[in-house]
Amino acid sequence: MLRSHIKWLIPAALAFGGFGLNVQSASAQATYDTYDFTANYKTSVQLQPFLPEQNIVRATITGESTDAPYGLTKFTSNTYGQTEARGDNTFTRFNSDPSTFGIQGEVLGDIYYGDGPNQLFGLANDSAEINPNEGTIKGGGTITITGGTGIFQNTTGKIDFTQEDRLGPPGAPTTDGNAILKFSLKTPRAVPEPTATTALVGVGVLGAGVLLRKHRRKAASN
Repeated sequence: MLRSHIKWLIPAALAFGGFGLNVQSASAQATYDTYDFTANYKTSVQLQPFLPEQNIVRATITGESTDAPYGLTKFTSNTYGQTEARGDNTFTRFNSDPSTFGIQGEVLGDIYYGDGPNQLFGLANDSAEINPNEGTIKGGGTITITGGTGIFQNTTGKIDFTQEDRLGPPGAPTTDGNAILKFSLKTPRAVPEPTATTALVGVGVLGAGVLLRKHRRKAASN
């Protein structure tokens, strides 16, 4: 008789234990580390013709920072751009995806990195306006983060930025300036707190013990 009760208790104990494991899994999926910070970068912009007949250019922007946390002291941004005249000014839309401009080609991207293991990868969507009268290039936009390495493994989020450059002399290959980047990142924690798991497993064992004592009393009374 007792043996049959023990057989009955095994799935009950597993149910209690399974409850703990299910909660652990939910906790792991719902727990994140967030990173919100701002960094300043010295930038260099290079524009090259890509499809002149469609006013399409290739843009490469590099940046270096002395105050960026987590070792993200450098970045390289590669995009396509399409220019249009606006009076004396030239307005350019930039995007990592060439299909945005109705053309074919490789999807480009951004990388934020340094000398350590931490890196971020992203896709740019931004714009800039060249004002020859003021001698400036002003722009901004958003980088959608698609992943990373180091502490930024499986990171999602975005970088909002503004940038202002001084036009170089005619024929200069690059223009130099400054960019302010605001990072808003979210990284899932791979492992939940072990104390929570231990407590939940303990609840399963305790519940199984209570059921076992009840059935022993019932068997003795019969």
